[in-house]
Amino acid sequence: MFIKEHLENGIPVVMESFKTVRAVAVGVWVKVGSRYEARAENGISHFLEHMFFKGTKKYTAKDIAVEIDTMGGDLNAYTSRENTAFYVKVLDEYLEKGVNLLSEIFVHSTFPEDELEKEKQIIREEIKMVEDTPDDYIHDLFNETVWGREGLGQSILGTRETLASFTRENIISHIRRYYGTKDLVIACAGNFDHAEMMKILNHRFGGLRQGSEPKIGPAPAFSSKAKVFPKDLSEAHICIGVPAISQVSEERYALFILNSILGGSVSSRLFQEIRENRGLAYSVFSFTSSYLDTGLWAVYAGVSKKRVSEVADLIVREMMRLKETITADELDKSQRHIKGNMLLALESTNSRMNNIARQEMYFGKYISPDEIIKAVDQVTLDQVTDLSERLIRKSLFSAVVYGPVEKDVINGIF
Repeated sequence: MFIKEHLENGIPVVMESFKTVRAVAVGVWVKVGSRYEARAENGISHFLEHMFFKGTKKYTAKDIAVEIDTMGGDLNAYTSRENTAFYVKVLDEYLEKGVNLLSEIFVHSTFPEDELEKEKQIIREEIKMVEDTPDDYIHDLFNETVWGREGLGQSILGTRETLASFTRENIISHIRRYYGTKDLVIACAGNFDHAEMMKILNHRFGGLRQGSEPKIGPAPAFSSKAKVFPKDLSEAHICIGVPAISQVSEERYALFILNSILGGSVSSRLFQEIRENRGLAYSVFSFTSSYLDTGLWAVYAGVSKKRVSEVADLIVREMMRLKETITADELDKSQRHIKGNMLLALESTNSRMNNIARQEMYFGKYISPDEIIKAVDQVTLDQVTDLSERLIRKSLFSAVVYGPVEKDVINGIF
């Protein structure tokens, strides 16, 4: 059962309770991520996310770890381009203790000076880890290529230079600017009583002050270009994509279906053609990234350096021919794939918590699984064909290759 209420200070609380599980997940979402950061402060949201776990007025960092482990639970956080989330998942018998621990780090963290440099070093290692994971790092390179070096094009982790510049004053300033009642959404999913949950949340989060929501400028322009980043690696990594639609577009279900047909499943066109039929790649898939006002639709593949041009050409050709070749059978298969994936994902309390939080942030309302299923079923062949024709044009393509290749390896593909 879904319920939306507000704390006494106005923070919206979205709740979905069900008695078939023993777990309860509670999270706090802040409507700020890396796209809102000035270039000189790139990475501050992620750095702050780490620093919240470094000690409070009541607990040391080790105390926090011991407390959550003693409950057998999970206390964690993540940063994205448009929001930062902090959450706890515990057994229902530890609901109050779990929420108290979550609120302790969110409301009462002290950000001790002696932890700043240690955490900077940890994030430097995280940056190195991403850079040493080329199938991750290419997505940062692709985002920077298509969106530029500000806003959506910025790395979530920031850079070594910006990271080195952060002070405790930067952290406090960021909190004062963004971590207020207008910036927050609290989401709860699992086995709990609504009245009890609201009582606990009002007690623990009711003292937060009012804030101002992050403001973004006009949607960034998608830059269509081909760029190569030479690197001595075992294989080459490719990202090829086009600008797409926003998170709130009414055509989002049509795009989900297009993505499933192109490369979003093991029976998709790209997986079958590039991996199964030709044996050219172990990993190949398409994906969508959608934001408040824009998005992209792209394909990733990891291939031998000798096969870059061949695979890139296959990707572009497969995308270009979509509008003329999508069949009713593919539409039906993809609709069933999307519905099945969604329903299986919602078996998890974490997934349900994330789902209702995102719905509140992007739509301001709850969209039930039945409504989503109905919307997916209502997408027609004409709608997906029309959307593919509008999104996929050679003049819109952008491509990035990262690996042991020459700079002219993808010339002439578009």
